[in-house]
Amino acid sequence: MRTAFVSDIHGNFTAFKAVLADLDSQKVDQIVSLGDTITMGPQPLEVLAKLRELNCIYIKGNHDWAVLKPEQAESFQIAEHLIPDLYWCGEKLTQADKDFINSFQDSHEFTFPNGISVLCFHGSPFSSTDLIQATTPPEVLDQYFGGQAENIFIGGHSHIQMYRRYGDKLILNSGSVGNAFMYAYAPGNIPSLLPWAEYAILSQNGESLDIDLRRVYFDTDELLKVVAESDLPGAEWWLRQYQKQVDKASR
Repeated sequence: MRTAFVSDIHGNFTAFKAVLADLDSQKVDQIVSLGDTITMGPQPLEVLAKLRELNCIYIKGNHDWAVLKPEQAESFQIAEHLIPDLYWCGEKLTQADKDFINSFQDSHEFTFPNGISVLCFHGSPFSSTDLIQATTPPEVLDQYFGGQAENIFIGGHSHIQMYRRYGDKLILNSGSVGNAFMYAYAPGNIPSLLPWAEYAILSQNGESLDIDLRRVYFDTDELLKVVAESDLPGAEWWLRQYQKQVDKASR
């Protein structure tokens, strides 16, 4: 049994296409979307249509909550400079789109045939805004996972892939498909992005469990073109991010 985990696509269909192309060769049995699907990026409707087509397991991230309730953006920890993008995205959604997003789960649990159980969420098992990083203190992890029975915990939200032992359990982060951060997020700092998409595959192989944190490069030139042709309020930020990569490559 092989399960793929995608998270934090953030309306970047160009990156999502690259991940799906890579997945075509991986022969997975199911896909879990860990949330933050369509906001911030220039291609929300394309991402949403593809997610519907995949008929996967859907987890609701803080941005998914916020696009349904933009007037409560602050409570979902949406940075002030991203709120215009949130409204821009929300205005493109039909009621059917909103109903689909509202159907996303807060968490999902499943078990591999060998008995290894997995708990999926966005931020933590308790909140889509909780941030779990490699440096999160053990006592905070105890609050999130101390009473949980599952063997493996996997989420998104931090935009950085992670493999971390927690006693005899594992805490994983699949990274971000559409917004892979160069450095861990710190309040007040606007992140810098990397020119690849990240996702994860967990698979049972006999009595072993394989964990594959994957990196897939995507066409940043294509994304720059899409952004430049859009009326996305945050377009300049996207252009600055990936233009840096273009400039480095041309040296």
